[in-house]
Amino acid sequence: MKDTLMAALGIEITKLEKGKVVATMPVDERTRQPYGILHGGASVALAETVSSIGAYELCDQETEVVVGLEINANHVRPKADGVVTAVGTVLHQGRTTMVWDIKITDERDKLICVSRCTMAVVKRNRSNGSN
Repeated sequence: MKDTLMAALGIEITKLEKGKVVATMPVDERTRQPYGILHGGASVALAETVSSIGAYELCDQETEVVVGLEINANHVRPKADGVVTAVGTVLHQGRTTMVWDIKITDERDKLICVSRCTMAVVKRNRSNGSN
C-alpha cells in the first residue's frame, strides 16, 4: 500500500476474511495530536480503512467499487503510545450499502474508540473515476 494514507500512518492489515478485517496502527509522531495522545482523525482513518478493505472483499470486484458514505466515532479512552488494533465486522451487507462496526483497542484490550461506517457499493464506470 505504498504512497497511501495507510503507509503514511503505519496501518497494517493483520487478518482479512469475508466479513471481518483486523488491522494495527502505531501511536507515534504520525498519529498523535499536538497534546501527545492518539488523534481522533487517525482513529477514524483506521476505522474507514478497515471498513473499505472489508467491503471491497465482499463486493463484485469486476463490476463494483466501494466508497465511504458515512462514518462516526466515539473516542472512549486516550492512548499516548504503543499500538492500537481495529477489528471491523460487517453488520449489514446489501446490494448498494454495507454497514461496518469497528472497535479499536489497545494492547490490553481496553476500548479506545468505537466506530460505525456505512459504505456505498457503486458500479465501476468512467463517471465515478473507477475504470
